[in-house]
This record gives sequence, structure tokens and C-alpha cells, in this order.
Amino acid sequence: MKTSEALDKLLSSFEAYYDINTDSPAEPFAAEAEFSLHDEQYFLVRSARISEVDSKEFVYFATADILDKEALLRLDERAWTDGLAKVTPHPEHRNSDVVLIILAEQIEAEALAMISKLRHYKSYRHGIQGWSQYRLIALELSSGRTACNRQGRDLKKLMDKIL
Repeated sequence: MKTSEALDKLLSSFEAYYDINTDSPAEPFAAEAEFSLHDEQYFLVRSARISEVDSKEFVYFATADILDKEALLRLDERAWTDGLAKVTPHPEHRNSDVVLIILAEQIEAEALAMISKLRHYKSYRHGIQGWSQYRLIALELSSGRTACNRQGRDLKKLMDKIL
């Protein structure tokens, strides 16, 4: 499967729940997606609100012919900083997660080993106003291998179903 075909298939699976941007994604990404959830709990009437929760997820899709260590670190840093720039912590904020999905024809061994070690976490006001986690998965299309960080394990199951 070619990289463009895999990206199209992946984006089509995300479009039911995410707002997808393929027209003007941040450089160097091929596409971006954003998920937003607002939940309220109230007692009998809406004006007697008990709690509110906001949750967001920012997904960055990157493609590469060959993914090496330098390219991986560049994508990692760019996704994390761009995702955090979109976070607005407030008392009802629960979490805003950043996800990086990389589709590559080949992944060098050094980059493959580094993927599991890349992780980021940030709490806002000691967790009172939520947190941000980072999930990462990379797929090598030529061999079908996948590599992910600890938080990205659930993405591995999803990618197996989609691709």
C-alpha cells in the first residue's frame, strides 16, 4: 500500500468523529484532526449544573519515504509544541491530548528504537485544570511493522483494524 493510499484510508476512518484539516495543516504535516468533547452533568434542571468537562485531542498525520532519527525528533517536537499552543486550560478542562501518527515507507532502526522512548506530559495548575499527554505511533508500510510509545498502545490496535 502506498503512503497516500494509507493516509486517505486513515483520514476516512477519522472523519466521523474528528474535524479534519488537509487544506492548510501545520508544516511539515500532511493533515491534522481535532476532536472536541463537552460534557455536563446536572440535577433535575440544566440550571442546577453539577459539573462540566471539556476534553480535546489534536492529531497530526505525517508521511515520509524514510523516517530517520532527525526527522522523527523534528516531527515529535513540532507536534507537541503545536498541540500545546492550542490548549486553553480552565477549571472545566479535563485533558487535551496530542497524537502523532507517522506513515513511512521505511523506518530506520535507530528511529524505530527511539519511538518507544518519546513521551511528553504536562499538567495545568497541578492537574486542577487538566493535563496533556502525548501519544505516538509510526507505521512502516513496506513491512507492516508498527512502533508506538507507551500511551500509543491503544492506537496500535486501531491501526491494525484500519490498515
